[in-house]
Amino acid sequence: MAEAPKRDPQADRPANQRGAARLAAVQALYQMDVGRATLEDTLAQFGSYHLGREIEGEQYLPADADFFRQIVSGVAKHQLEIDPAVDRSLADSWPVERVDATLRAILRAAAFELLRRKDIPPRVVITEYVDVAKAFYEDDATGLVNATLDAIAREAGSDLSDTK
Repeated sequence: MAEAPKRDPQADRPANQRGAARLAAVQALYQMDVGRATLEDTLAQFGSYHLGREIEGEQYLPADADFFRQIVSGVAKHQLEIDPAVDRSLADSWPVERVDATLRAILRAAAFELLRRKDIPPRVVITEYVDVAKAFYEDDATGLVNATLDAIAREAGSDLSDTK
């Protein structure tokens, strides 16, 4: 299973079900990447054991299970489109395969939404995944996530100027 996110003492606000689904999707993608779990096994495991339950003392928030499946399945189905988009948005010397596995899962899930879910505002996607990154990292990773996702959204033709 993906490493547990770090606790943020200021994150006492209730998480929305899509936000929880995004976090769970990142953990599932990490597990598929590092553990070489299949899509079917990962979806079954997370659907049965992780979404909205307590595991090993960690309470998993209720998540939109359908949205979770859409993200994980979408990344698996469109990875040949997603990885090059992430690569183009990262520094030349850091292709997606050289990025930390958790960070790679975050970038892939967010890129899927930015490229394939035009019904979700890009600023919402970017903000949500920067928040996911904050659950795992305390360093410059959140800035990298923000800059990379901003570049992917712009390349995809999204107008980000109206919410700045």
